[in-house]
Amino acid sequence: MKIFLKQNVFDAARERISYILDEFQNFGVWFSGGKDSTVTLELVLQVAEEKGRLPVPVVFLDQEAEWRAVVEYTRAVMNDPRVKPYWLQVPIRLFNAASMEDPWLNCWEEGEEWMRPKEEIAIKENVYGTDRFGTMFNKFIEYHYPDSPAAFFGGVRAEESPSRAAGLTTGQTYKAVTWGKTLNEKRGHFTFYPLYDWGYRDIWKAIHENGWRYCKIYDEFYRYGIQPMKMRVSNLHHETAIDQLFYLQEMEGDTWDRLTKRLKGINQTRHMLKKDMFSVKSLPYMFSDWPEYRDYLVDKLIQTDERRALFKKKFKWMDEKFEDMALSDERYKSEVLCILANDYHFTKLNNFLARPETLNFLKFKRGKPINWGRPERDLRYIKKEQRGAT
Repeated sequence: MKIFLKQNVFDAARERISYILDEFQNFGVWFSGGKDSTVTLELVLQVAEEKGRLPVPVVFLDQEAEWRAVVEYTRAVMNDPRVKPYWLQVPIRLFNAASMEDPWLNCWEEGEEWMRPKEEIAIKENVYGTDRFGTMFNKFIEYHYPDSPAAFFGGVRAEESPSRAAGLTTGQTYKAVTWGKTLNEKRGHFTFYPLYDWGYRDIWKAIHENGWRYCKIYDEFYRYGIQPMKMRVSNLHHETAIDQLFYLQEMEGDTWDRLTKRLKGINQTRHMLKKDMFSVKSLPYMFSDWPEYRDYLVDKLIQTDERRALFKKKFKWMDEKFEDMALSDERYKSEVLCILANDYHFTKLNNFLARPETLNFLKFKRGKPINWGRPERDLRYIKKEQRGAT
C-alpha cells in the first residue's frame, strides 16, 4: 500500500541526502551514466555544496561494453571540479547473455583488444580482491574505508520491480531508514537510495527543469520509440538489456562494430531479436505442454553440462514449489525467457517470484497466511529455499 504525503519527492530526496551526510563523514555516489544515477548525483552535489562537503567521490565501474554516449557523459562528470573521480577500468568478469558458447567477457583483460583505450584518470589495477561486478562495490568501500563508516548513494527506485519495492520499504537498514542496503554492518558500510519512491516521470522532470546534463543516448531511445520504462544504459550484453542489440547498430554503428569483434554471439542475437525470438507469447504447436517445451530448450540450447545441470536443478525446484499454481503459464514463460536470454542468474524468474500473487501462493501452501504486509520476509524465505536449487 502506498501512503501519499504532502511533501514532493524532490524535497524528500534532498532531506534524505542531508540526513545521511550529517550522519556519515565518508560518503560518495555509485554512478552508471543512467538517468537515475544522474539525478542522484546532481542532488548529492547540491546538498554537499550547501554543507561545504565538496568534492564528492563518484565511482563508475566501467564494464568496457558500454554505450559511447555513456562514456562521453561519464567523462564530463568525472572532470567536474565538484567530483572526486574513481573511474574503475579494472579486470572483471561479466556474464555474456548473447552467447551460449562464450558466456563471459573478461573486461580490460591484458592481451585482449579492448573496445576503447583506458582513460588517463582511471584506476587500472584491480586491488579489490574480486573480479565480479556484484561484489566490487562492497570491496571498494572495504578497501578505501577499512576502519571507518561510509555511506554511498545509488540510483535505485522501487517502481522498477516488486522485489525492489519490498526491499526498500520494509525492514530497517540504518536507524529508521528502510531505503538502503547494508554492505557491512560491523564496519558501518551502507548504500542508500534516496530516490526510492520516485517515478520515471519525476526523474525526467527533475533533469529538464534543472537543466542538468544527462546521457544523450536517451534522446536516441526516445526518437526510436522505445518505452521510457525500457530505456536502459547497462552493459550491452546484460541479460536484462540484451534487446538493446536490436537498435545498437543504428544508433552507434562504431560501438556495434567494436562489440561484434570483442564478443561472440552479438550479431546472431540481434537477428533473433528481429524475429522476436526472445518474446514468449504462446506455446509452440509442436509441444504438448510448457514443461516439454522448456526442457527441450534446455537440452538443445544450453551448451555445457554444468550450465544445463544448473537450469534443470532450478526448474525442478520451481516444479515442486508451484505445481498447483493457477499462473503456471506465466511461470513457464519466465523460465523459457531465462533460457532464451541465457539468463543463468535467473533475473527474469526472480521477478516472477517477487510478484504479490506468487508470494501469497507460497504463504498458503506453507499452511497459513503468515507475514502479511511483510513481503521482505517472504522474499528472504524464497532466497533461502532456492539455495539448494541454484
